[in-house]
Amino acid sequence: MGTIATSRQKGRRSWVIHLFPLPALILYALFVVYPIFSAFTYSLYDWQGIKRGVFVGLKNFTTLFTVEPFNEMFWNAFSHNLLYFVVEMIVQNGVAFTLAFFIYRKIRGAGFLKVAYFIPRLLSVIVVGFLWKLIFNPNYGALNTFLTKIGLAEWARPWLGDTDTALLAIILVNCWFGVGFAMLIFLAGLQSIPEELIEAARLDGARGITMLWKIILPLCMPAITIMTIFTFIQAFEAFELVYAMQGSMGEPFYSTDTLAVYFYRMAFSSAGGGDVSIGLGSALAVVLFIIVASVSALSMHLMRKREVQH
Repeated sequence: MGTIATSRQKGRRSWVIHLFPLPALILYALFVVYPIFSAFTYSLYDWQGIKRGVFVGLKNFTTLFTVEPFNEMFWNAFSHNLLYFVVEMIVQNGVAFTLAFFIYRKIRGAGFLKVAYFIPRLLSVIVVGFLWKLIFNPNYGALNTFLTKIGLAEWARPWLGDTDTALLAIILVNCWFGVGFAMLIFLAGLQSIPEELIEAARLDGARGITMLWKIILPLCMPAITIMTIFTFIQAFEAFELVYAMQGSMGEPFYSTDTLAVYFYRMAFSSAGGGDVSIGLGSALAVVLFIIVASVSALSMHLMRKREVQH
């Protein structure tokens, strides 16, 4: 009897334990799963303002890709997201890996540097956006003032008012903001390398660039892959910083437009074509979700495949 009672108590405790994730699952379903399915549903209907109209199937998607100016605006924003990703991969992740490598080599003050590089990440994106908007101000901004003081006045320009520099300026600010987080990811990858492998490589004559290229980088590929996925997701969801620095119109002349900003403008600013703005905005949200989810899933699959092979 005692054994049966004990079994029942264990079964009851096991049942209770399975209830612990329930609040998190409810919140996840409410704020993640439900909005995704809502966007899929909204994209299949015509809309009169905020009132749902008749079912139109894939018409909103067809309009988004084939009807002007929606198709032009989409590909313009898409190209900016791609540029966002490429520059972040080169600048942000390149600088972050370099900093992580120096800290990994246990240079003097490594603990302080880890904290210092991560501090910008603790700030609000909106605060960062407005702060750098002041720095880039063409009349009294710190950047142009500094260039003038050191005799490079010809380099001063309206950074956020020039179509050639506005998007690049925002991306570089985002790199400054995110380099600390990327550095910690790379540092974790470097510190996970077994020290005996490094020592064995040294005994085999690996030094400098050879050590970095042949030993350290391949062993850091999981961290590099994860950071690449994070960077891609962040680049294609770029909104807060662009909105804080340039508003919802992607100024100047849509040169800083991104897919997320275009979605916001189309779905909430009545800029998507009157009655169909919510439908088109939802269609754009679905397309953006498919892009991010597909690339992320493919990257994770390739990473797992590589780990299995090794």
